[in-house]
Amino acid sequence: MDDPVVQRDETAESGRLRRRDVWVAGSAGLVAAAMVGMAYAAVPLYDWFCRTTGFGGTTQVAVAAPSGISDETIVVRFDANVDPGLPWLFRPDVTSKTVRLGEVVTMEYTVVNQVARPTTGMASYNVAPLNSGSYFHKINCFCFTDQPMGPGETRKMTVVFYVDPALAKAGAARPNTITLSYSFHRQQQVLRAPLEDARAGRG
Repeated sequence: MDDPVVQRDETAESGRLRRRDVWVAGSAGLVAAAMVGMAYAAVPLYDWFCRTTGFGGTTQVAVAAPSGISDETIVVRFDANVDPGLPWLFRPDVTSKTVRLGEVVTMEYTVVNQVARPTTGMASYNVAPLNSGSYFHKINCFCFTDQPMGPGETRKMTVVFYVDPALAKAGAARPNTITLSYSFHRQQQVLRAPLEDARAGRG
């Protein structure tokens, strides 16, 4: 006959092991959920960090011109690239400009869709040297949105920017030249769902 005391001890031990397993499983689930959440948050946090600090040559976005213009100047060079999958011609109208610090500058690029079908591109960008990103401010830019182009279309695209007068106080870190570089990438057309077309009266 089984000893009741031994049975109670075995039951207590079994319950303790089950509670431990539940705790371990719950903890692992929480860690996994936290890691997934951090992965989703990493991209916007990194983007915010780059835009705030100019890290990696990320430029700043401004809503208005600076309060003053310096007598000091800097040469801004313009670089234009297109991914092989996008059949566009993309070039700056001038390859460089000498600008005063704080001066609002409008720069134009010529873009040509070289195929007989609509295409859409999106431009990524940075500046070099990388530490100049925090001083390079864009007020408006074609790079802020997707750019659809009709078959064979030619268009002028503009960027409006200024270089912060605070750059004059950068000392030995102050560059003599800043290169603004763009790369256009192909954007895929987003197909509407049939239900959306029906709701819009197109079905």
